[in-house]
Amino acid sequence: MNRNELSRRDVLRGTAAVAVGGLLAKGSAAEKPAPDRLKLGIIGCGGKGWSGMQDAAQFGDIVAICDIDAKERARGMVEHPKAATFDDYRKMLEAMKGEINAVVVSTPDHHHAIASALAMKQGLHCYCEKPLTRTIWEARQLAEIAKRQRVATQMGNQSTASTNMRKAAAHVRAGTYGAVKEVHLWTDRAAAYWRQGIPRPPLARAPKTVDFDLWLGPRPYRPYGEGYHPFAWRGFWDFGTGALGDMGCHIFNMSYMALDLKDPLTVQAETSGHNRDSFPDWAIVHYEFPKRKDRDALQVHWYDGGKKPAASLARGFDFGGNGSIVVCEKGTIYSPDESNTRFLLVGGGELPDIQVEESPGHMAEFARAALGGKPARSNIPEYSGPLTETVLLGNLAIWADGPKLEWDAKAMKVKGTNEFDELIRPKFRPGWAV
Repeated sequence: MNRNELSRRDVLRGTAAVAVGGLLAKGSAAEKPAPDRLKLGIIGCGGKGWSGMQDAAQFGDIVAICDIDAKERARGMVEHPKAATFDDYRKMLEAMKGEINAVVVSTPDHHHAIASALAMKQGLHCYCEKPLTRTIWEARQLAEIAKRQRVATQMGNQSTASTNMRKAAAHVRAGTYGAVKEVHLWTDRAAAYWRQGIPRPPLARAPKTVDFDLWLGPRPYRPYGEGYHPFAWRGFWDFGTGALGDMGCHIFNMSYMALDLKDPLTVQAETSGHNRDSFPDWAIVHYEFPKRKDRDALQVHWYDGGKKPAASLARGFDFGGNGSIVVCEKGTIYSPDESNTRFLLVGGGELPDIQVEESPGHMAEFARAALGGKPARSNIPEYSGPLTETVLLGNLAIWADGPKLEWDAKAMKVKGTNEFDELIRPKFRPGWAV
């Protein structure tokens, strides 16, 4: 085995530090000796947080669990009885200094940036679920903090580790089917999963197990209503990122990897209309990307809420709820779902084989990096931070619902207006900050 590569078995046995033999890669905590095994703090253990905790437990010990819902904390305690438990991750990070060396963040979107920033500023390695943040400024901040602290990072877009996705991206990048002309991406979210374009739920009493003020965290106060916790928060601008933010980091992933879809020039959307408190029922977003040295300028089109691209783009396929189409000069690549694990040629056939670096597994990449090895592919500074910025820029267009917005990526500003400034860089309630 090459000394710079680790098998999944090596990581699972907790021998990663030995296997890499002290070789430290850019993006890891280079000044610190690599530990023999991860000591993990879990921030959010309900819903997706539960599976993230279980995945992480393969590579280390769960020594702290935090959740604003006592019911979820109790369930985590049963599974990991030696772990300390907390309802506030700020208190957890303070109390567990020196006891943990990595965190897994699986909160609602509006807590991602704060929890991740606090952890990384303490020198902790950070795995954060997608979307990385609720706003563009927060994504940029996390990338800068991760670089400055030299910690291992990863966003939870699992398809980044897919061999099939890496191969499809390699074909597009290599020009196997000629230059890319346009990209189309779609999802059936949100209607079948949570509702958007709705008024706030009626006032209700919060469950006794839930600290709703902690759940609100950095966002402005509002009374509890049925549906915010544990899932329907995704449809509200204050807490989530809508269908685009939820699914974009998955469905953009192959074309982003292949085409370096960073820093669009313009973005424009049409929607079902919305009250600017809840995202619209559906949206169609058009991105314009500039020419890069290895590809021409191109347009990317996003559809959600059941909207789909024209059937003529991939004749012979019955478009499902999620998918992507990459139209090239000499062929079109179709993917039938959001998992980015299967890619087909329009007109028939599978993509030919091509050599790529295979992943030991998504969470295994994070563990390898945190234990002193090479950075995860979806690390925040180089990959998932810029990906999240691109995805979230579409939400500015959704908010505007019609006008074409010109984007100044360096300044993080829509040209010629201040209307979107707080959507780009949020204000926080006292006691909460990135």
